[in-house]
Amino acid sequence: MSQPVQPANSHQSTQPNWLVRLRRRNVLPGFGLSMGITVLSLSLLVILPFAMMIFTTSQMGWSGFWQAISQPQVKAAIILSLKMSFYAMLTNMVFGTLVAWVLVRYQFWGKSLLNALVDLPFALPTAVTGISLATLYAPNGLIGQWFDKVGIQVAFTPVGIWLALVVVSFPFIVRAVQPVLEELSVEFEEAAAVLGASRFTTFRTVILPELLPALLMGAGMMFARATGEYGSVIFIAGNIPMQSEILPLIIISKLEQFDIQGAAAVALFMLMISFVILLAINLLQWRLSRRVGAK
Repeated sequence: MSQPVQPANSHQSTQPNWLVRLRRRNVLPGFGLSMGITVLSLSLLVILPFAMMIFTTSQMGWSGFWQAISQPQVKAAIILSLKMSFYAMLTNMVFGTLVAWVLVRYQFWGKSLLNALVDLPFALPTAVTGISLATLYAPNGLIGQWFDKVGIQVAFTPVGIWLALVVVSFPFIVRAVQPVLEELSVEFEEAAAVLGASRFTTFRTVILPELLPALLMGAGMMFARATGEYGSVIFIAGNIPMQSEILPLIIISKLEQFDIQGAAAVALFMLMISFVILLAINLLQWRLSRRVGAK
């Protein structure tokens, strides 16, 4: 009797289904090598530094960690950093969306230049941004002298911190919202207008639901960047303890005093705050995306 001919790929039948599906999805070769390089780079650049920070802080114990972050000067810096970051986030959510709208919906001379200027805070060193802002908004500066005449001081106050955070984090909102606006068809707005909807109603019911997931993503990245910003803020903040001292400056001060564990504790607490905020915003963005997709 002749033996039944086995198919050439009969060995695949003994393989797990998940492995077969994985191989079908990977059209390009080199998955193992590229995955290994990805895990190695993430471990060296992200996981290992965070693990060492947690290890350094764990040597203090829970009581030492709580004592380090509950000092009055540290608590004042935490509140100030979070408050100014929140105010800067709200400001950029409004004006960043407006700039993205102008860049997408209108054609005008110099549009390419304006589009390139949006990314300028990313290209400039943060120290250059801080020095420029301090020079402009100091009481004797080009702009600050006019505020000083009406009794408003911008530089060397919390207002200066807010201004620096607005400048350095501005591109996050614009670049997050801009692609969504480019894909959003104008026909939906025209249909709403034909049906008698006002401009505010059109924005609230047609445009904003589509923009909200991207807006939250940009706001989350912006807030995380603002809470840890140092270079641009240090020159315009004034750095007065309990008044205009930001949280990253507390870390630098502890390092200068060779308090490595205290600096690691404050840095870990700041990381925890950013992680919780990013996690909450991403969960909210995911829910909004599912709701929009279901509609």
